[in-house]
Amino acid sequence: MTMKTVLIILLCLLLLLAVLILLLPIGKRKKRGFYGLAAYSYAHRGLHDIERGLPENSLRAFRLAAEYGYGAELDVHLSKDGRLVVMHDESLKRTAGVDRNIADCTAQELDCLRLQGTDEKIPYLEEVLPIFEGRTPLVIEIKAFNKNHAELTQRVCELLDRFPKLQFCIESFDPRVLLWLKKRRPAIVRGQLAANFIKERSGLSPITALLLTHLCMNALTLPHFVAYRFEDRACLGAAVSRRVWGVQEFSWTLRTVQAVNESKKNGALPIFEHCRPEL
Repeated sequence: MTMKTVLIILLCLLLLLAVLILLLPIGKRKKRGFYGLAAYSYAHRGLHDIERGLPENSLRAFRLAAEYGYGAELDVHLSKDGRLVVMHDESLKRTAGVDRNIADCTAQELDCLRLQGTDEKIPYLEEVLPIFEGRTPLVIEIKAFNKNHAELTQRVCELLDRFPKLQFCIESFDPRVLLWLKKRRPAIVRGQLAANFIKERSGLSPITALLLTHLCMNALTLPHFVAYRFEDRACLGAAVSRRVWGVQEFSWTLRTVQAVNESKKNGALPIFEHCRPEL
């Protein structure tokens, strides 16, 4: 490949990026009150503290977050037999000491495991939702795996239908989740999760990393908000969506009260851990 060809390809990619970024206002939503979600800070995977025997994504951690008046962020996977499992990692190795994926386990197998050496079991989404219904909101992340985005999102939505007093929004790194929601559940508040995938060498192809880093899929998925990693908030796509088009933003994951306060000052809703911000 000649240098001229390389330059032409790069120019085409830059032009495509510019066009897609200009389309970001299509995804703009009114921020006034932000559907009642803006009044809260969100405990990342519950108000966990393993030194106190409170593992992440445990029922105790979620109860504590609600008791303190915080909202919470959680992650949902689909088990082998179709149960909605609340867990961050797809693999069970880090949090439950078993080198298997959630998608390969049945509920019966998951029920035998415990979180991070405690007596806390791995919860299901139907166990977590009642803790927050009528109290504080949830940020629910859909963790799609092996093309199960449609089934997982549909099952989550069907379960949420059973909790009419629950305040929530749904987010995902996978734009296919947002596209599914846009087509089939447009009233649900949906958000695009993102970070600087180019910097972290995430295993994505260079073009995919470029598009996701700069939120170029927003023109198709029309998110109500963007949830961007706090350390990467200066990235072009995040800066344009925030400063030019005024799209509501969440910041993750904030580990000091100072970072939480800075996030709020910039108009972003904080997702925090290892600290106790003011309500």
